[in-house]
Amino acid sequence: QLQASGGGLVQAGGSLRLSCTASGGTFSMYDMAWFRQAPGKEREFVTSIRWSGGGTYYADSVKGRFTISRDNTKNTVYLQMSSLKPEDTAVYYCASRLRGYSNYENWGQGTQVTVSS
Repeated sequence: QLQASGGGLVQAGGSLRLSCTASGGTFSMYDMAWFRQAPGKEREFVTSIRWSGGGTYYADSVKGRFTISRDNTKNTVYLQMSSLKPEDTAVYYCASRLRGYSNYENWGQGTQVTVSS
């Protein structure tokens, strides 16, 4: 199970850090990712990190502003978001996939991020 937290309301230009804690399974065996879904839009990939902590990937829209990291001792993945824009407003979901697999099959419940202009 994945539990996301840390969302909230922030002004444009501000920062937020999201957390996602996993329970069950061996966290270090899973690649982790963040996706987001804005109202009226499809869910989109934001960023991911390999099971080992190496190999991070970002959507072009967040490169240079967002940073993903993980702490395998705490079974937690983080998303540090800076220079937030109103278009970053969305429900953010964390997801996991067993290393070596293609699809993210485990999803958290989502946390709302709202960026005001």
